[in-house]
Amino acid sequence: MEKQRSGWITPFKKQCFVSLGVCLNMAAHGLVMGFAAILLPQLRKPESIIPIDDSSGSWIASIHGFALVAGNLIVPLIMANYGRRTANIVSIIPLITGWFTIITAKSIHQLLVARFFQGISMGMSASLGPVLIGEYTSPKNRGAFLTVISLSIALGVVSVHSMGSFLSWQVTALVCACVAFVDLLIVIYSPESPSWLADQGRYEDSKRVFRWLRNVDEEEELHKMIEASIIVRESKADANISKSFGKRIKSNIAYFNITIRKKEFYKPIFIMMHIYTLGQWAGANLLASYTTDIFTNVVGTNANIALLVITLGLQRLISNTFAVLFIKKINRRTMLFSTVSLNICAFLATAAYTYCKSHGLLPFDHPFIGIMLVHIHMFTVATGTVPLPFIIAGELFPLEYRSLAGGLSVLLLSSNLFITLKTASFFFATMGIHGAYCIYAAVVAYCLVVAYFTLPETKDRTLQDIEDEFRGRALAPEELKSTESLASWKFHNRDRRCSSPVL
Repeated sequence: MEKQRSGWITPFKKQCFVSLGVCLNMAAHGLVMGFAAILLPQLRKPESIIPIDDSSGSWIASIHGFALVAGNLIVPLIMANYGRRTANIVSIIPLITGWFTIITAKSIHQLLVARFFQGISMGMSASLGPVLIGEYTSPKNRGAFLTVISLSIALGVVSVHSMGSFLSWQVTALVCACVAFVDLLIVIYSPESPSWLADQGRYEDSKRVFRWLRNVDEEEELHKMIEASIIVRESKADANISKSFGKRIKSNIAYFNITIRKKEFYKPIFIMMHIYTLGQWAGANLLASYTTDIFTNVVGTNANIALLVITLGLQRLISNTFAVLFIKKINRRTMLFSTVSLNICAFLATAAYTYCKSHGLLPFDHPFIGIMLVHIHMFTVATGTVPLPFIIAGELFPLEYRSLAGGLSVLLLSSNLFITLKTASFFFATMGIHGAYCIYAAVVAYCLVVAYFTLPETKDRTLQDIEDEFRGRALAPEELKSTESLASWKFHNRDRRCSSPVL
């Protein structure tokens, strides 16, 4: 073991490999969202093979946000019952299907179907990505790896914007499909999560994968994880083994009623609902999908919009890179409150600037002012409101409820993604960018206040420590005897060697 760890392939590099499979999947968020910014302008051209109007364009830009809900509902069942790795593989299939449907599309309906498939994939990976990285990586490196999720999204946005500036939307879609296929190969050769293996009672497999991924000095976390899993499995077996089908259903209902009252279950969900809402209303979707419209409204039509779009994407990529470095040194709460506060200021400053500009109230004006405001806004998004929700999501949820809690909270991400993208063009047309930005600032400010009073500090802490803080104490063995899986009655008779998966 020591010889293996002293070789070239270190545990850190192994964590990089398995995280790469997750991050390339998350890069699909950037590719899909950024694709709208290059697809819609090309479809609006007179020679386009698929002519569109404003209504159909808004649906093409936003339907993937609606489809995220379906992905959110699907992935918890797969994660819990068949494993995180399997769920990751399944999430890539509709993504590839969507890209190839776009390549061959001849109508708006085909584009909508393709974007819907991609939305399902995004919904699955949004719940799955933070969980997988949280379970794969060491606590000291977890924050940086989780920040790479947002870096991957930024890389996806800038890549698709750059390609779309020189290539047709069909060729761009083909390149994106190739990226998804490479991601599929990496995930296939990645191991299963050690946490999920322990939860299934496969302790030897869990130890093998954990020791392959981690350093020797992290054995204590492995032992605590397996001990907690043994206690939970034994209590579930005692509760389920003699129950009939009807009694199991009643017991599952009772279990659910008890579970939703547990602090370690509902508190992380409540917090993440607001954190995800904050992240979606902070402007990342707007800057990725409506980049051209924002620059036109804030800077003006005389600027080189194509160049501004590319430079904004590069700035996002650079800012995300700095976020990866800063996240290892700065507390989560400090980084969240500082970047989001600046985000609110950027919203309000841009709103004031565009209002005064449209009403002729500016004593002095220059395109650089608008460009600077958009870039400041992007900086706050890239360093705070995009990476931090994924980081926090990877650290808050307890193991027993991680799949279910993650899926429920991400429903807010899905619905808010759809709402912000579908209503953006309406807001811009009816109340101007200044009115829309004031609404966005108000929503973000509300969510930040909620986070201030509810979000604990999670930096450099084990997942078990965070769970115990929500509960208020470490869970006593006798308290675990009342726990029971929501899906236990489905799988107990099928495989007596493994307890039912925990949702």
